[in-house]
Amino acid sequence: MPDRPSEFTVLTTAAVDVAKLAAEHAAEAEHRRSLPEAVVESLISAGFARHFAPVAHGGRAGRFTDVVTAVATVGAGCTSAAWGASLTAHLPRMAAYLPEQGQADIWQDGPDTLVVGALMPLGRAEPTPGGWRVSGRWPYVSLVEFSEWALVCAVTPAGTTAETRFFAVPRDAYAFEDSWDSVGMRGTGSHTLVMDDVLVPAHRSFLRDTVVTGAAWDGASPCHRVPLKAVNGLCFAAPVLGAARAAADAWRALASGRGSLTDAAAADLARATGETDAAELLLLRAATTADHGTVDAMEVARAARDCALAADLSVTAVERLLRGAGTRGQQQGSPLQRAWRDVHSAASHVVLQFQPAAVEYARQLTA
Repeated sequence: MPDRPSEFTVLTTAAVDVAKLAAEHAAEAEHRRSLPEAVVESLISAGFARHFAPVAHGGRAGRFTDVVTAVATVGAGCTSAAWGASLTAHLPRMAAYLPEQGQADIWQDGPDTLVVGALMPLGRAEPTPGGWRVSGRWPYVSLVEFSEWALVCAVTPAGTTAETRFFAVPRDAYAFEDSWDSVGMRGTGSHTLVMDDVLVPAHRSFLRDTVVTGAAWDGASPCHRVPLKAVNGLCFAAPVLGAARAAADAWRALASGRGSLTDAAAADLARATGETDAAELLLLRAATTADHGTVDAMEVARAARDCALAADLSVTAVERLLRGAGTRGQQQGSPLQRAWRDVHSAASHVVLQFQPAAVEYARQLTA
């Protein structure tokens, strides 16, 4: 494969150093149920926040393939850090659907603004002159304590004009409650975002269907022209891939003290790493397709299927390694058991459920 232009290698190169730092702080992140500030700062410095930000505001409007590769690299050091890296990249892509003034508000200080998101329509928005008054509670907002802006989803009053919209709000307009205490992905700090009757001007809102369908503006970069379902799975599956790689590394470290491998152990390692390689290929195909900027219904359905299947393959690989490692791999401080908990927690995300994706893909095949 020929060398890519330097602007496309910045993120993947920087991710190596982020992974090392994240690995050093992984135990601390578990204990405090949030990433250390140094790790979050490294994600920003590496360029995750600016990767999909619009070029007009200093962003790179970059490629999905680079984010998948970079996030999986970080995941080999710490799955929670990879989850944070992926969302830090993908949320600005969605914020780019704001009207121009809304974009200018978010990126007024540059393209490295940390935007978090609450994508379920759990809020209420009441129209008011010049905008909306928004209230709600949104659980599971990763990195919310470090955020500078948030995108929240809310429903307008019932009736013929009922709509589901996203609203961009600055940090001083919302609070968060310390509510995250999961068995896996403990370091993501996915607490509950709370807003109460916040005035949001009209230029900081857009219809959810805009990002769902990829209805971008004239002259938009390829990364802003694809529908959400074509890439949403990439955001959550790439950290799972990274965790599977971390599990393989941890398994090899345990095995190195046992002398020569048994045939059964060798077969476990070979199959698990093969499953992880297959997961990577599935994600990269979906990412490469999305990088073209135009996808058809079959490609969207295939991408959702591939991301869910990649997550399943990664979970299966880690399961295989944990069983083969024995009791040592299950000790409290073992990176292998942490990867096992992380992949199960991350792969339970609604976007990575295989059956809904499989049903839609099968319907496209038989249409």
